[in-house]
Amino acid sequence: MFGWLQKKRKGGEASLFCSAVVPAAGSSRRMGGENKLFAQVGGLSVLARTVLALSRSELISEIVVATREEDLMAAADLCRACGIAKPLKLVVGGASRTESVAKALQECDPRATLAAVHDGARPLVTAEVIDEAVQKAAACGAAAPAVPVKDTIKEAGEDGVVAATPDRSRLFAVQTPQVFDIDLLRGALQAAMDAGIAPTDDCGAVERLGKQVMLTRGSYENIKITTPEDLVLAQAIWDAREEG
Repeated sequence: MFGWLQKKRKGGEASLFCSAVVPAAGSSRRMGGENKLFAQVGGLSVLARTVLALSRSELISEIVVATREEDLMAAADLCRACGIAKPLKLVVGGASRTESVAKALQECDPRATLAAVHDGARPLVTAEVIDEAVQKAAACGAAAPAVPVKDTIKEAGEDGVVAATPDRSRLFAVQTPQVFDIDLLRGALQAAMDAGIAPTDDCGAVERLGKQVMLTRGSYENIKITTPEDLVLAQAIWDAREEG
């Protein structure tokens, strides 16, 4: 199952072809009816900003976007308008994130040895964050960027009573792109779907197989747009970058 172990060239270096997979078929329920991928940050749609950010990494070889069928043409127009030189494909996603990623993986270039799964609603990721995760995954098979949590975290039951306070020094907020040997990820997602499990991220699917995931440096600016407030924050971050 861990095909990355066999994908070594003479001398021990892996052949690096990384396909970026962008699940963008969500319902945007917490955005009050607005499709967050078509909302604007810095004068461009969130989806366009995300695709452009991925294209700026020299380690990304192609981009495959999985979107809802009803959004396919609009998403294609937005992606085309980006004018990126790298190969770009759009596919119809599935009913869940896991299914959408699995469908996108089917359309990846046969030369792909790595898959970098990046949320369609994380438009502010930098090439540095992407590259560090890709390089680490090329070395060990599975990696994801993360940042230390800032708040104290409480574990509580449905009754709201605090049950535990985890040690904050050991807690990290995991981001994307989460990068894996492509065969490892395909096997992990299929195993999750066969078991009727819907992991909240792709690391979770890989961890179920007993595979270790290495954390790399993320960025507090690499936010995921989920609510209208996140759009305000994303615009502020973009404006600060432009002024800088």
